[in-house]
Amino acid sequence: MQQLRIPMIWCLSIIMSSSLAQQKADKVYRDFGLELEISNRTFFNDGIYSGQKNNYLSASIQPEYYLEWSGGEQSFKAVGFFRWDQHDNRRTHFDVRELYWQRVKGATEVSVGVKKVFWGKTESVHLVDIINQTDAVESFDGEQKLGEFMVHFSQFTKIGTFDVFVMPYFRKRVFPGREGRLRPGSEDGLVIDSRDFSFESNAEEWRPSLAFRWSHYVGVLDFGLSYFNGVGREPVINDLSTFNALYGTIQQAGLDAQLTTGAALWKVEAIYRQNEFQDILALAAGIEYTFGNVKNTGIDIGLLAEYLYDDRDNIALSGLQSDVFTGVRLAFNDTQDTQLLLGGIFDVERTTQLYFIEAERRIGSSFSGAVEARFFENVDPSEFTYVLRQDSFLQFSLTKYF
Repeated sequence: MQQLRIPMIWCLSIIMSSSLAQQKADKVYRDFGLELEISNRTFFNDGIYSGQKNNYLSASIQPEYYLEWSGGEQSFKAVGFFRWDQHDNRRTHFDVRELYWQRVKGATEVSVGVKKVFWGKTESVHLVDIINQTDAVESFDGEQKLGEFMVHFSQFTKIGTFDVFVMPYFRKRVFPGREGRLRPGSEDGLVIDSRDFSFESNAEEWRPSLAFRWSHYVGVLDFGLSYFNGVGREPVINDLSTFNALYGTIQQAGLDAQLTTGAALWKVEAIYRQNEFQDILALAAGIEYTFGNVKNTGIDIGLLAEYLYDDRDNIALSGLQSDVFTGVRLAFNDTQDTQLLLGGIFDVERTTQLYFIEAERRIGSSFSGAVEARFFENVDPSEFTYVLRQDSFLQFSLTKYF
């Protein structure tokens, strides 16, 4: 079971403070929600490594509690998450996604506790999104994140929003276990164990991280400039044969921007990351063009195209060193909120191709169904993603909302 090792006494203090405030408040708003999901992931090919299965049944539960008082000036939010997996003991894990107190006073906002923060504009990859650690056992595409303990200060002004983050503790990335799929490894039985990763800083997990972001919009341009100084969320792997890795102390400058011109959204994300071991320049840029209400059917069709670059070449964990992403997004705008995304990522310099399908639809008033598929084709042996070449899969999920 994955443990959330954070200063829990701080979180308990937050809960106690919010309870006391609740008793003193004249009006209190409460809301409780619960998501129950069951999913099945089927792999089309036998695994590369011994012990891997072709079928993985799993279930998850995500409770959420929200409390608001002082006329909306103060609030408390708690979101938990637990996943049980039939075969992968590391994918069976618990996490506190969010557990924080927040106060909003005029144009100033302060949050203390475990929180999730998203930065980014592009579709295929989120280069600037560095605040939270990736939940690598939960999703292949990196969209799912672990909760991060932080003090978050935000100031809204006429020239944009200024955000400051202080994060006293770092969380390691957890990779799938020996019987799990979509994992790095070697045919001689090597399994990546994040507990073996070292740190550049002597303070290890307790090396504080700081982050700043300025976001603003000018007419049709929406943009953000960010800076991060602390323990890098992505481990530095210099040898793909042994997966010898460590967490470096990094500095990262980032830019994300979106320009809206009619039906077209022009998007870009770029980062420059520096540490003692490597300097990284990475870029994602492209366009999303939407045809609305096609032939009066109510369906919106969006065409997406992006170019992806990472100068780490073969040792980039994403495998996106010089690639092109293309996709089609369909929004049916019906009462069931049916959506479909089809796409592919094609290596410009090598043969590697990755195709994917994502679809979701509400069922009745309290259920939703989702389908996800990933296909790895002609993966070049020199790339990091070569270890996933047998892991094309199809997943069905059903979620109940309370």
